[in-house]
Amino acid sequence: MPAAADINRSTFYTHYNDQYDLLEQIEKELIDDLNTYLNQYNFEQEEEALQMTERLLEYVVSKKEICQTLLGGHGDHSFERRVMDVARPFLIQNWLDNNEVDPDVSEYASTFVISGSIYVIKHWLANDMDKSPKQIAELINSSGSGMERPLYH
Repeated sequence: MPAAADINRSTFYTHYNDQYDLLEQIEKELIDDLNTYLNQYNFEQEEEALQMTERLLEYVVSKKEICQTLLGGHGDHSFERRVMDVARPFLIQNWLDNNEVDPDVSEYASTFVISGSIYVIKHWLANDMDKSPKQIAELINSSGSGMERPLYH
């Protein structure tokens, strides 16, 4: 791997134990950044939620190759699960704060919305980001809004 990155082997091992440590560090950085984005927005305001989604997608554009690797069809799904684990509490809390979902089904509803969003992003990446971040953000936000309402008793 150091040769492919055009760095000295000792330089690589100064920073990472092995290729798995490198992968873990990359994933951690992306998850930390996701957390930062999610903590910056007021999800009660639809416009802010749309802006946050668009900014997240612009971040995906800036990390295109990494995201294609982590979300591509050849890897394991552990990164997707970590993304879901980070996003789920934000989504559920927003729904509960606004009485938009029955607490008994909030985990199911959030899994549905988040996994659908991840797969939209995966499809977008596979199509070489043929739509703008704004278009994909509007699609993701419109598909998630109102979907949870029928789940409230």
